Amino acid sequence: MKQLANVVKKGGRRILNVLYPPKCLICEVILAPDEYGCCHSCAGKLPFIEPPYCLKCGKPVYSAETEYCMDCQKQSHVFTKGIALWSYDEQVRKAVYRFKYKNRREYAGYFGEELIKRYGRQMRGWDADAVIPVPLHKKRLKRRGFNQAELIAKEIGRRLEVPVEPDMVFRIVNTRPQKELNEKERHKNLKNAFKISKNVVKLKKIILVDDIYTTGATADAIARLLLRAGVEKIYVVILCIGKGY
Repeated sequence: MKQLANVVKKGGRRILNVLYPPKCLICEVILAPDEYGCCHSCAGKLPFIEPPYCLKCGKPVYSAETEYCMDCQKQSHVFTKGIALWSYDEQVRKAVYRFKYKNRREYAGYFGEELIKRYGRQMRGWDADAVIPVPLHKKRLKRRGFNQAELIAKEIGRRLEVPVEPDMVFRIVNTRPQKELNEKERHKNLKNAFKISKNVVKLKKIILVDDIYTTGATADAIARLLLRAGVEKIYVVILCIGKGY
């Protein structure tokens, strides 16, 4: 039955690909049969995070002698460690916008695959008990129809064979978008914005997933709650991140 289901699933995907040919998430040209997510031309231009990068949050830094980015030198984060796939440049910004606001949910598969390609060994070494997405408030979730962080989290969890727990953390305050605020306002905006499920007490190591990291205020707000509940280590996996200098 499982094999039959897989055949049906693959057949349905082929039909969808004929009716709605997959497009490059960057330039939006129709992909060739041997391309996935991103065309070969754009794949070579994507701003992957390469060393040197901040040992705490994963932001790119100027030199290998610089252990921590400017933000992490100024403030102490409570999460254990962060890693990110791409720098948040203009082409990535447009792709993330389409993913979140133009219902391009199919991007999540490519995002998850690229994160695993680059960091799979490191993530497996964390020996996480669960993968948790940064939650949306129920009003925003209803308006958008999906939580982009949850889609990426599910792709990561499936590939790592680690359970995904989208209902462990809830956003109980419909906060203003962080991008509209300065650093001080970001922290104030997130105060008491989240709550956690009692089931979190059984977890010791968690991978927290989000699409964009700027100052780490969201990750810290959730990490504080998780640490108080008995979680020992919180690793943050981010799709794209700002510069650390």
